[in-house]
Amino acid sequence: MRIFALVLGAFALVSAGAPNWVSSVRIQPNGAFVMGKPAAPARLVEYLSYTCGHCAHFTGEASAALKAGYVAKGLVTVEVRNAVRDRYDFTAALLARCGGPSKFFGNSEALFATQATWLGKASAFEASDAERISKLPMNDVLKAIAKGVGLDALMRSRGLSPAQIDACLSDTVAQKQVVAMSNEAWTVRKINGTPSFLINGNAFEGPGSWAAVEAGLKAALAAK
Repeated sequence: MRIFALVLGAFALVSAGAPNWVSSVRIQPNGAFVMGKPAAPARLVEYLSYTCGHCAHFTGEASAALKAGYVAKGLVTVEVRNAVRDRYDFTAALLARCGGPSKFFGNSEALFATQATWLGKASAFEASDAERISKLPMNDVLKAIAKGVGLDALMRSRGLSPAQIDACLSDTVAQKQVVAMSNEAWTVRKINGTPSFLINGNAFEGPGSWAAVEAGLKAALAAK
């Protein structure tokens, strides 16, 4: 029994010493969020827009498999950069950041999972409120959009208070980072659309499906 207990103890120590890299999330100086082992042999960069249906589809099909099969094992690091397309996307991008690194990927997935609902309200909100909010300061415009399409309710359901939500929408540092990332995506790198990807610094030319991106990651890992 003592030998068996020692074996179990040794197994527990080995298991405890193997980190799940999904929980390792940090923010880059440019404002991008990164998940995974810093020294992972493959790095996947995704440029995304929260009003992009293809981005929502990719997140839905890729997230679980990417995290469990690659990030958790220390094989792939994932970096998310914004490529904002409109003010609804900008509002969502600021709210995704609310709560810091530990909340970001969950917030991002929740925004995509409910995209059809909140984005579906955007046309009606635009028709009824566009003229009214055009006269407001930018921060008030963002707050009006968040309330008007239900993004504030979504963030409250994720444990954020109204004061936290307002603070995130009014965060000038975050606003500048999101704008700068978007400018880098559209005017410097000149991506063709979202989602767009880099694998180990090289533009991924395949279709934006999980099957294609996974094949690209496998090729990058095999080349190491």
